Formats: sequence, C-alpha cells, structure tokens
Amino acid sequence: MRAPRPVVRSENGLWALERVLQRSGFPHVAGADEAGRGACAGPLVVAAVVLPAGRRGEVPGLADSKLLTAAAREAAYDEVVRRALCWSVVVVPSAEVDRCGLHVMNVRAMRQAVCRLAPSPSYVLTDGFPIGGMPAPALAVWKGDRVAACVAAASVVAKVTRDRLMRELHECWPEYDFAQHKGYITPEHTAALAEHGPCPQHRFSYVNVRACMRQTESMQVPA
Repeated sequence: MRAPRPVVRSENGLWALERVLQRSGFPHVAGADEAGRGACAGPLVVAAVVLPAGRRGEVPGLADSKLLTAAAREAAYDEVVRRALCWSVVVVPSAEVDRCGLHVMNVRAMRQAVCRLAPSPSYVLTDGFPIGGMPAPALAVWKGDRVAACVAAASVVAKVTRDRLMRELHECWPEYDFAQHKGYITPEHTAALAEHGPCPQHRFSYVNVRACMRQTESMQVPA
C-alpha cells in the first residue's frame, strides 16, 4: 500500500509529523527502530511504539537514544512505557543474525514488532529504510529517530532493552566486558576477542569475529 507523504517542517518539533498524520485521519502512528545493528556480539533488538495523541504523548526528555546519556535513556524509557498507547519488542539472537543475515532479520523483526501492537497502528514510520508487508501504510524517514517522536521512542525502548540484555550477558562472559561496550567493536573488545576467541554470543558471520576464530583455531593446532 502506498503511504501518503505528509509535508512537515522540521522546525515544528519532534511531535509535528505525528500530529499532521493524526489530523489526516491516522490516529495511531507507530514508530519502529532497532538497536545493535552495528554490534558484532549480542542480539539485535527491534522496538515499535505508538504514543498517544495530545500532551500525554509528549514524553519529557525524549530524543534519539544515541543523543542521550545512559541515565537519560533510562528515564525516557520509563516515561515511554508508562505513557505509550502500546509498545512491543522483538529480540533476535546472534545465531539468528548469522543464520539468516542481518538485514533480513532486521526487516522481519520490524514487521513482527509492528504486528504485535494492539491496537493495530493506522500508519507506520520506520527509521532509515522502507519495510514492506506492514499492516498499515508505512513511510521510511531519514534519521527518523531525530524527526518523529514515535521513532525516537522506539529507539529508546530498543536501546535500553538491549543494554540491559548485554549487562546480563556480561555476567556469563565477563572476560569480554559486554557491560561496557555492549558488543560493539572497540579496541578493548578486539583485544578480548584476540585473547579469548569468540563466545556463543558473538556473530560468527562478521569478518572480525571470523578472523579471531581462525586465529584461535590455528593456535590450538599442534606443531
């Protein structure tokens, strides 16, 4: 279904796009976004959120999750889940990312997250790239987490959920320091991979993980 393209001036604020859509006959506008796409360890997490119309949907401190401190994200998360008309989260394990591919699982999880919303959305905004097969008209918004409140809310829910999961994984594999870098590639994470090799939470389809795995295997081969 081809989505109508509302014209919104960016200076009207984070909630302007949803307000235009709601006035145009789309009362439940969902935003969808993911966290962990660029990580080489841990799950991919996708969230979808519908914020209520009016002042209740104006979440204090809401912004793109990447622009917020950890404490501000946690506070925004609490407000989003308290105020949201509905919200959902889909967690894709690293093994599924390896098996099916990152983009395939990202698209699939976006659809799943949106389809789990109740009430069903009347319009869907996604961050960055278009997603087919949505249950309502959908529009991809460039840097949507900085343009649309519902996408920013989804980015916060996805990021906070994933960070909490990575802290749990840290308890099982403390040698990688997942609690600090959350599975992204950093000098410290690279050094831990080189020393210990990958663990089951790493994405073995990623070049840097495969390289460390080969290096570890070669060191184990007797001379």
